[in-house]
Amino acid sequence: MTTHSKTGVWLIAILGACAMYAGEPRPLAQAMDEAWRVTWQRFYREDSSLLYDYLSSYEAGHELDHLPNRQEIESNVPNPMGYDTGMEDGMISAGVMLSAVVDHYAVTGDQQLRAKADALLRGIRHCTLDHGATGFVARAVSRDCPRVAYINASRDQVSHAVHGLWLYARSPLCSASSRREVEVLVRAIADRMLRLVTPDNNYDFLTLRGTRDPKANSKMWNVHGHEAARLPMIYAVAWSLTQDARYRAAYEQYVDAAIELSKTFSPKSPMWALLQMQCSLEVVLALETNAARKAAIQAIMQDLTACCAKRAKGPDARAATLDLTLLAGDWRTGGGLNATYRPVWYCIRESGEIFLTELIDTTTPFPKEQQRLLIRAIERLDFNRVSSCGIFYLQAAYWKWQLREKTGR
Repeated sequence: MTTHSKTGVWLIAILGACAMYAGEPRPLAQAMDEAWRVTWQRFYREDSSLLYDYLSSYEAGHELDHLPNRQEIESNVPNPMGYDTGMEDGMISAGVMLSAVVDHYAVTGDQQLRAKADALLRGIRHCTLDHGATGFVARAVSRDCPRVAYINASRDQVSHAVHGLWLYARSPLCSASSRREVEVLVRAIADRMLRLVTPDNNYDFLTLRGTRDPKANSKMWNVHGHEAARLPMIYAVAWSLTQDARYRAAYEQYVDAAIELSKTFSPKSPMWALLQMQCSLEVVLALETNAARKAAIQAIMQDLTACCAKRAKGPDARAATLDLTLLAGDWRTGGGLNATYRPVWYCIRESGEIFLTELIDTTTPFPKEQQRLLIRAIERLDFNRVSSCGIFYLQAAYWKWQLREKTGR
């Protein structure tokens, strides 16, 4: 019996067994063990220390054959962002899985999780330093060479990477040497922001080649409400880890305006955007000492939670109409995140995003109806035949829920 199974007995007694898509009863703990195994066996590559976005095969050793090679990446094929290739969201996935690993450890104390956390840390290092543009957080790196990446990143990648590093640094799972590595990475990211995110660059941290991002994905200020807290969050993390006064001053420069702009977020924003907003606000709330600011941030986070609770039935209903075992095709021949596959890929991911966003807000209860929907989102999947990185989000939500159950928060 795994550590998860041992510690999950008391949970199973409460939750019981739910029905799998195929109709066979399966304990929740077993489902999460399967999700964990599949994550590291099929979505992860040791050579790059990264988790990738989707699978194009269930055959062992061929799950990620679709990933671009070094020549394609260096030629910006099929596009400078790596969209649809399966290496679009590597740093988002690293941050989400660091959240899952940290909470998993807080619940179980499983020492084997140290190796997984350090693997994720290596992947973030590849994407932040090893390509040579110090502090530029690439989406992912080549399967052939961890120094090669697509030239365009995004504030989304940076947000999740920094959030995950912050969670890891605060965890007893993080060794002294890993903590020093986290500090190096966060300082590199924050220094790039200080240097480049200026009015002269339209607040853009620029591409890997030092050019302006034509899609404005790298713009960090004068952005939408759901994006406003990203920049002060990065400076807050850098200051908390290094005590460098430059980062505190930069945080103070943006935080009040960020809080006010955050109040204007649209409830119709994509779910991934609301999750990133909640992650950013979580950091700022934890590190802020001003009572008025903390109260304002907390109110915004509660509004986000209420918004998510209203949206939770959407992917639950769509799941019943989709083949959740569908594989992605190779992007080179019209596959990737195309119109056929994307609804399947995102339905699984959106469920996890919704519940993770809710659970980050520890001031709002996680009601029985939301618990039931989270269980359904997990139990309806056959993890031996699931190809979406959405399983990372479901694990992060599950472990944050179990941490809340354990601590009573």
